[in-house]
Amino acid sequence: MTNWINVSAMDWLTAAEALDLLGTQKQTLYANVSRGRIKARPDPSDSRKSLYRGDDVRRLARRAAGRRRQDAVAAQAMQWGEPVLRTGISTVLDGRLLYRGQDACALSEGATLEEVAALLWRAPFSSVEASSAEAGGGMPAAFVALARRAAVSMPVAGAPASEAGQVLAEMAQALGGDAQQGECLHQRLARHWVRPDAADIIRRALVLLADHELTASTFAVRVAVSTGASVWAGALAGLATLNGPRHGLASREVAVLVEDIGHDPDPETALLDWLGEGRHVPGIGHQLYPEGDVRAVALLDQFNPPEAFIAFREAAERVTGDAVNVDFALAALVVAHDLPRDAPLVLFAVARTVGWLAHALEQMASGQIIRPRAQYVGASPVPLVES
Repeated sequence: MTNWINVSAMDWLTAAEALDLLGTQKQTLYANVSRGRIKARPDPSDSRKSLYRGDDVRRLARRAAGRRRQDAVAAQAMQWGEPVLRTGISTVLDGRLLYRGQDACALSEGATLEEVAALLWRAPFSSVEASSAEAGGGMPAAFVALARRAAVSMPVAGAPASEAGQVLAEMAQALGGDAQQGECLHQRLARHWVRPDAADIIRRALVLLADHELTASTFAVRVAVSTGASVWAGALAGLATLNGPRHGLASREVAVLVEDIGHDPDPETALLDWLGEGRHVPGIGHQLYPEGDVRAVALLDQFNPPEAFIAFREAAERVTGDAVNVDFALAALVVAHDLPRDAPLVLFAVARTVGWLAHALEQMASGQIIRPRAQYVGASPVPLVES
């Protein structure tokens, strides 16, 4: 006997409920809406969000249930799954980003990146002169400087914070130019970019980007140093991982999409067309912040985004039901303050180096190697033939 439920036409689900039934990513839900497979309507209680017709969602969920394999479930374990490492450095808890128990947004009101480094490294911060990085050479110079030191540096027993300071100094030299006496990193970047009026918003961004739990780049750092490699090698692994469109380069994708959709006379329709092609919307939503990325809020409260960004934000939040994240805030900040196109990546790299080094020190102190197992999905073993 076939079981079925007669669902009323008034049966509407939230995005979270629909995704729970479908077991898919948000962009897949939006694509199904765009293609007419799932009917959607504005949420009467919150016009920024949408509701999805229950019978449409359940029909697609039943169709997909037979195709869902156990190995797919296992593969998702490394995608926003359960915690896999213990750390006392940072976490996202109840919508708050915490650095060793202190609220990062509160710290961004007045702290400098140097002060955050002292907090995360649990050691007084002292300025160190760079010795190998080309001043102001940008990302290529940063890669070269770290690689040069990683190739010859052996791990220092206990990985003292002084060595961490040397790594940060090389990064700052490559990305922010020569230092001046008594100058903080945010002032150095503002001077390097010839944007003195942007110094305070740069400071806030650096503090908010210093660490974010176990991101892909941070995990890469910890894996590298867990083998006994130096903090230089760890930082190089982190920088290489950061340099991707789904991590440190995400703001660049936001800027491109805003230029297209933010200037469209009907941005909502343009965005639905984008989603209908099965693509995600950069700069929108964050798994760890169901109510919105607090880092984005903290930054966007400090300046007026350009009109195209406002139009894009309103359309994206209406269509997806999600709030903008820090990648959107960085892209808007760059345009609002006329910073260089690569400024978001530079801000990420300088700031996140502080977090990478904190994690490197913590991992080294643990003495443990990170070596997970893989789920084999290859060919079956070839039978042995007796000779």
